[in-house]
Amino acid sequence: MNTAIRAGAFGAGVALTFGAAFGVGRLVGSPVDDKPPAAHHGDEAAPDAHGEGAGGHATPGGLQISERGYTLVPPEEPPAAGEPTDLAFRIEGPDGAPLTSYQVSHEKKLHLIVVRRDLTGFQHLHPELGPDGTWSVPLLLEEAGTYRMFADFLPEGEEDGLTLGADLAVAGTHTPEPLPEPAATAAVDDYTVTLEPADGDEVRAGAETALTWHVHRDGEPVTDLEPYLGAHGHLVALRAGDLGYLHAHPRGEPGDGTTPAGPGTTFHTTVPSAGDYRLYLDFQHEGRVRTAEFTLRVDAGAGAQGHGH
Repeated sequence: MNTAIRAGAFGAGVALTFGAAFGVGRLVGSPVDDKPPAAHHGDEAAPDAHGEGAGGHATPGGLQISERGYTLVPPEEPPAAGEPTDLAFRIEGPDGAPLTSYQVSHEKKLHLIVVRRDLTGFQHLHPELGPDGTWSVPLLLEEAGTYRMFADFLPEGEEDGLTLGADLAVAGTHTPEPLPEPAATAAVDDYTVTLEPADGDEVRAGAETALTWHVHRDGEPVTDLEPYLGAHGHLVALRAGDLGYLHAHPRGEPGDGTTPAGPGTTFHTTVPSAGDYRLYLDFQHEGRVRTAEFTLRVDAGAGAQGHGH
């Protein structure tokens, strides 16, 4: 498998600086009191300014509720903060009927990502499909706020997948958290994950490059990462602000005779624009999936060398 993140490209003079971010920064801004909006199914987002409407470049996924005739129909009642619920939704096809036929992609028929709009509370879920075309999955959103749900799927008979997005307004007062600053590593439990450009490559928006994550546990390299969704890692990247969605799996497949099971996992990626991104790297070890979170900053202007330790 050699899957690249592709979301359009422009600004060849833009370079990336990498960082891992973990822990919680101080709270900023004023408390926000979210109330669930009236149910509606037609709130298709306007095309992104960096998408096809502004120069012919592809738009990142997840910015629209409807695309190519397929529509994400979110739940009529959003979840309540701190209360477990079964999130139910469906995808309607070009004929307006619930879609019931999907192709398997990365071992699942649909991947559901839920994250608050301040890029906290990330969850990667795999709902079950009912015979009537309704997807359902247990969900717990601990805090109030506006969340974004992303449905990533490949309809039967289509060659290209889609990622559709919709907001979930969870009622209550909350204070948005600031995006953590870039740093060299991320910590999750007793694991340390380091991000760096592969082979010392300079990383620029609009040019495909390779990024490598190194996983260590208690200071020792992890060389027995387990397959997760058909690979040794799974990456989702969200652009701060509009939550444009980028999605990839690493180069190679477990058991292909050439791809090691750690400590390094390499992804090929193209980042579309200047700005801040939040990266979520899922990896599995000893039967448990963990997520390392990174902040990636793309600065306009002179190029800079990506760094890692």
